[in-house]
Amino acid sequence: MNDIFQEQPRTASGPVECLGQVFPSDKARREHYLKLLADKLKDPEFRQQEGFPQGTDEAILAMSDPPYYTACPNPWLAEFIKHYGTPYDPAVKYSREPLAIDVSVGKTDPIYKAHSYHTKVPHLAIVPSILHYTEPGDLVLDGFAGSGMTGVAAAWCGCAPDAYRHELEIEWKKQGKPAPKWGARRVILNDLSPAATFIAANYNLPFDVEAFARAGKQLLDEVEQEIGWMYETMHTDGKTKGGSSTRCGAKSSPVQSALVR
Repeated sequence: MNDIFQEQPRTASGPVECLGQVFPSDKARREHYLKLLADKLKDPEFRQQEGFPQGTDEAILAMSDPPYYTACPNPWLAEFIKHYGTPYDPAVKYSREPLAIDVSVGKTDPIYKAHSYHTKVPHLAIVPSILHYTEPGDLVLDGFAGSGMTGVAAAWCGCAPDAYRHELEIEWKKQGKPAPKWGARRVILNDLSPAATFIAANYNLPFDVEAFARAGKQLLDEVEQEIGWMYETMHTDGKTKGGSSTRCGAKSSPVQSALVR
């Protein structure tokens, strides 16, 4: 398993745009900003900020994926706001009535259950507030982000399935409210806990889904080869081994069954 956790590309290869700059690949983007972050970490004034994490520069750089995520105060925050934000215009009227609704959302959604975290709020409980108070493309700030569910909710506003959209639109119509404006919002997530921001980053940053699936399958296959025998049992006939299970017509190994469930 020595190579199973080697760095995988977060996105597909090819040119990528980041804060107005174009890079030949996402790897080039990350290398460029990692170098800038490494230089920034050498600045004593930068490190003296309140809440700066304890730990080595190497550990901070290893966790970070700048400029999108840094395991320390993000030096690109102002640039991000300047690039994606809209300057305040007093001529543009903004008016929202307070959102007074009962929020009752279960904690069984697969996204919610992907990683545990104390005080975690389901993203579906946050979506109505974002839709009510913001427009597509607006910036949303969560200064106490925890595991990053506000970011997930903001993205969900742009990719929610039709069934969810229809259900919410019907409910708002009953309440006499205008239809929600669907579309993703951009989010700034902040938390003093490096563990929280690391979870939030991995919940929200794009990555190569196919590479992740391949790595997961490779891990399961190698574990199966190493300890699969521990999950096998001999039937009473003394000849037939049990352990494999079938789900949706597909056969899974004993270890896969144990790990997935």
